[in-house]
Amino acid sequence: MTKPLAIYTDNEDIDPTPGIRLLEQSGFTVRFLETLDPERILAESRGAQALLVGYAPIPDWVIAGLPDLRIISLISMGFDHVDLDAARSAGVWVTNLPGVATEEVATHALGLILATTRDFPFFERAVGVDWNARPAVTPPRLSKKTLGLMGLGRIGAKLAGFASSLFGEIVGYDPYLAQNPEAVARLESLGVRLAGFEEVLASADVLSLHLPLTPETRGIINAESLARMKPGSYLVNVSRGQLIDTPALAHALDSGQIRGAGLDVLDAEPAPADHPLLAHERTIVTPHVGFLSDHTLAEYVRIQAQNVISLSETGEPETVPVVDPR
Repeated sequence: MTKPLAIYTDNEDIDPTPGIRLLEQSGFTVRFLETLDPERILAESRGAQALLVGYAPIPDWVIAGLPDLRIISLISMGFDHVDLDAARSAGVWVTNLPGVATEEVATHALGLILATTRDFPFFERAVGVDWNARPAVTPPRLSKKTLGLMGLGRIGAKLAGFASSLFGEIVGYDPYLAQNPEAVARLESLGVRLAGFEEVLASADVLSLHLPLTPETRGIINAESLARMKPGSYLVNVSRGQLIDTPALAHALDSGQIRGAGLDVLDAEPAPADHPLLAHERTIVTPHVGFLSDHTLAEYVRIQAQNVISLSETGEPETVPVVDPR
């Protein structure tokens, strides 16, 4: 009997060896392409039942060209790099890793909030040059400030729990939030007051983004929305770089409308050396590592592989799918 074929397209900086071992023990033939190129993925994945994807784009024509494909198993929470409609039409499951790195990403967001509002970049530059240097704007006392959350899913809610004892108020907006008493009560128990998009923009001293990238959220933080924020406020993004209009944010930082930005994601990754937000004196940029911990490195690889194995053995993946084609 021919073994089913599983293809790892790319895996960035995560070692897929434990996942490969799991798949092989479950009867799969496994190949690792190590490419982000959709044309190469299509050419070298003929006959594959499973694609295990890192950040490679999987457009409709790749899905259409792989008639044996049953599942696209992602190693991320985000899924904007896969054509979900095409997968659904082709009867292909799509799975992600919901909740695996919730604690890590929320912790990273809190770290960026603290580092940005405490003006770590300024003080780091001052050490060894002028020990007594002080920034033009003194760091704020957070207990007298408002944290705004755009997105109140697992990560946004976890951050609210972390931040509730630090900030004077937390206001939150989520266009995808289930409008039921249980959801509202859960957020209220975390100290979150629900508000509309415009109110969160206008009231937040620190705005933290926790939204998925969709056609509706792409560029949601643009020149207009930045102008509606409080002068001298702060922006943090650990979700997707494309939520932010980069030139608009660079301009807002230059003008002082936005005092500082803490970013774990950018609109281009890896970021080019001349990216306008990389060297800006009012930004802290980390290289999309909010998910990273000893726990997540192991679990990301295991669950990505297990979703493929579970679908083969039981007819359903281990995690709740993004696309269930049944």
